[in-house]
Amino acid sequence: MSDEVRSGTQLRSHQWYGTEGLRTFSHRARTRQLGYLPEEHLGKPVIAVLNTWSDINPCHVHLRERAQAVKRGVWQAGGFPLEFPVSTLSETFQKPTPMLYRNLLAMETEELLRSYPVDGAVLLGGCDKSTPALLMGAASVDLPTVFVPAGPMLPGHWRDEVLGSGTDMWKYWDQKRAGIIGDCELAELESGLARSPGHCMTMGTASTLTAAAETLGVTLPGASSIPAVDSGHERMAAASGMRIVDLVRQDLRLSRLLTREAYEDAVAAVLALGGSTNAVIHLIAMAGRSGVSLTLDDFDRIARTVVVLANLRPGGRYLMEDFHFAGGLPAFLGRLTDVLHLDRPTVAHDTLREQLAGARATVHNDDVIRPRESPLADEGGVAVLRGNLCPDGAVIKHIAAEPHLLKHTGPAVVFDDYRTLQRTIDDPELGITADHVLVLRNAGPLGGPGMPEYGMLPIPAYLLKEGVRDMVRISDARMSGTSYGACVLHIAPESYVGGPLALVRTGDPITLDVAARTLQLNVSEEELELRRAEWTPPPKRYERGYGALYQEQITQADTGCDFAFLAGAGGAPEPYAG
Repeated sequence: MSDEVRSGTQLRSHQWYGTEGLRTFSHRARTRQLGYLPEEHLGKPVIAVLNTWSDINPCHVHLRERAQAVKRGVWQAGGFPLEFPVSTLSETFQKPTPMLYRNLLAMETEELLRSYPVDGAVLLGGCDKSTPALLMGAASVDLPTVFVPAGPMLPGHWRDEVLGSGTDMWKYWDQKRAGIIGDCELAELESGLARSPGHCMTMGTASTLTAAAETLGVTLPGASSIPAVDSGHERMAAASGMRIVDLVRQDLRLSRLLTREAYEDAVAAVLALGGSTNAVIHLIAMAGRSGVSLTLDDFDRIARTVVVLANLRPGGRYLMEDFHFAGGLPAFLGRLTDVLHLDRPTVAHDTLREQLAGARATVHNDDVIRPRESPLADEGGVAVLRGNLCPDGAVIKHIAAEPHLLKHTGPAVVFDDYRTLQRTIDDPELGITADHVLVLRNAGPLGGPGMPEYGMLPIPAYLLKEGVRDMVRISDARMSGTSYGACVLHIAPESYVGGPLALVRTGDPITLDVAARTLQLNVSEEELELRRAEWTPPPKRYERGYGALYQEQITQADTGCDFAFLAGAGGAPEPYAG
């Protein structure tokens, strides 16, 4: 890090507090109204603490206390903290999907940081969409920033089993539908599946994105895996508050951290973790805000250079607390140093190399964080597919699928929307067999709306009773990072805008070949042209409000589902504070 320290007159907040004139007088007077003495804030780095806490977000319900720890650290380091409540994106409760509102939180983050007298920011989040949203907004403003991950919840328990939230929810719900367990068992599971504050403790989307944030270098080392209720989590929050003050004094902005090399390292980490497919969309969007062109081809290229070393559910055995005590992300990255860019800075060290020094020796359980010679899978956990069904790409988390389905041809069974699928999937009259390919459309960015996590399509109950636990399933939706199965996701362009998925009919043969990276609808181009001529666009879903803005500006999955007018770096002027 640079040894140069900025003086109080060089701080951004000086424009509000340190100049002459009526406005400055007003800013000082109103700060006195808040109860602060001049010596508490004048000339000190002003730190915005953006908090996504709410009473209905179980992933973030502890962040009210963590914000206090962050502020404690800021005060200790000589800064002046100001807490800002921002939108809470609860994966559990917000409908139709918090993905619809990711860009809204990104906009809120950007405009709050730009319009108020702050010199740096600490971002508190962790539930799936909050991590990318906060970092997208912060990247667009480009202030010194530290991210504080919410942390995973404690492992679940039921009888003699350790449960993983999400992953075991899907598993036992299918067992209920198959008649293997009943209402009494389900009631017990309901109380044991998620038993503390914090996000999912599997390598779902939340853990994947916080690990990506740590790899990018915007958290303190090891922060992403500390359990939410561990006292170490509060200490990390306080240390983050102390660190942001130093970063402001050194003027170490996000743009120096969020480089192409950093994003490529985040992709490598996600793939070697066997992380969520959702990270593909989010990292592409985040990179775009940093002026970095990250594409599906980058994911597929990097996937062929890494192996899966994290033995974590849903693709493996263990949970995030096991990962943390096995050494966490620093130890994990210590086994990937040959594919990482080690000479880039982080919020904690001059270089990632310095941050990871000795980390290879800190792996405490070789079954949780595998050695390179005994990986969980021989290539990264996500494959990018191309073909006439997905000309702009699709993804599959193939390490979480049954191997015999990774090359499969079967007839399509098409559902035009998720409600119809829910209502009819168990109907024996549909004649669905294990060889069929289930197809869901109108579930993409516009069609969903918001691209809900519908992609793990339910298997018919009568097949579950026969022991079938996986089928090839195709959609333009997303899938929970805690899910599993041979589910092809993010088909682009989506069916709602006339993508090829809109042309599929029940009975059409579809071929999935993961090794060849292809997804093909086996119908002649002449027939598809006839169907294309018959297709008519569906009516708009929104006539007003945020939804209308969303449907006007949202981009497709392969480009990150950002708003077109927000994508890219910079472009917004600093406000005049006088």
